[in-house]
Amino acid sequence: MKKLKRKKLNGANVPVTSELDCGRKQKSTEIHQALNSDPVDIETLRRAAASNGGLLSNELRRKVWPKLLNINVYDLPYKPGKDGRENHKDYNQVVLDVKRSMKRFPKGMPSAERAVLQEQLVDIILEVLRCNPQLNYYQGYHDVAVTLLLVVGERMAIAMLHTLSKYHLRDFMDPTMDSTKHILNYLMPILEEVDKELHDFMVRAEVGTIFALSWLITWYGHVLSEFKLTLRLYDFFLASHPMMPIYLAATIVLHRKQEVKQTECDMAMVHHLLSRIPQELPYELLISQSQELFHCYPPAMLASRAALQSRKSLSISTFKAFQLSTLHQRPDSVLQRLTKAQASDTLRQARHSGLDVALPQDASQRWGKGSRMVKMAVWGLSATLGAAVFAVAQTAMEWAPDALLQLF
Repeated sequence: MKKLKRKKLNGANVPVTSELDCGRKQKSTEIHQALNSDPVDIETLRRAAASNGGLLSNELRRKVWPKLLNINVYDLPYKPGKDGRENHKDYNQVVLDVKRSMKRFPKGMPSAERAVLQEQLVDIILEVLRCNPQLNYYQGYHDVAVTLLLVVGERMAIAMLHTLSKYHLRDFMDPTMDSTKHILNYLMPILEEVDKELHDFMVRAEVGTIFALSWLITWYGHVLSEFKLTLRLYDFFLASHPMMPIYLAATIVLHRKQEVKQTECDMAMVHHLLSRIPQELPYELLISQSQELFHCYPPAMLASRAALQSRKSLSISTFKAFQLSTLHQRPDSVLQRLTKAQASDTLRQARHSGLDVALPQDASQRWGKGSRMVKMAVWGLSATLGAAVFAVAQTAMEWAPDALLQLF
């Protein structure tokens, strides 16, 4: 891939930190202007999330992430109750996975606070599954859920996970792994387009694509030790096509092509190298190159080579309609005014009918209650997958049995 030219400073005495601060302030201003536009300027928000530095802070993420998914912050789901959750078919597996996710919470967090967040994590996952019985839980799903929880809180996390599960993550939630394998199958055609020599080496090594399975189904949450990198990728993926994680996987492999080619042409050796992502990779450059790859070799161009069998990706086929649905959102200030006006009308009608009805609390106030522990949790995160892909890997053994042994 072609290297991006580095921009030079116009003046030798211009402080780099000052220039960076100026750029961040300008970007923050543009984001706030886009949020306050009526309708919301969703294209500017997408560009901001995907461009250098992403959304800059968790404060901005709490404002922008809902807009990227067309979520009304004044119409959030209520916190789920505990009644009957033990009867859900996935309850035991979800609880087990959440218990294994201790390292995904900030180091030094008191055990009591972590326990509260883990209970919320179980509730979030089970609530989304309860509302969408057509979806199937997979191990690694909790990796996405915990990232959302630590940034936006329980109620917003439910709303976001609900939307992601119906669109971006939909192919991973089928009863079988066929759709997931279909998405993974795009990796090798991308490599073939960019570097035929690297592609042929990997084919000879018979390494397959299983090394990228956990990257894909958890949006890289378990392989990155720094939470800020995980959030940077979530900014990017939330603003992008559902296939973008596989394009990033291709970009990472291409970035490491010299290492790969210098490795012994053996499945186990190549898999061992690729399954471990170096933490010091230039992620901003990789994000930019992933976008370039996507535009040069879009999924439609590669579909025939990626398909082992005739099938249709729900994530791909529904994405255009989803994008269109985000274009006519009202700014939060307008939504808040409309919500209060609707509540007042409801109250007046109820009183006119002789009913004693209390005016509902402002949704933002309801959301803020009980979120102190969530806000305290945002200061850091240590990523781990543990046994998160175990069940998925068991299903995949039929098509890459030896490679999977390297995962555990």
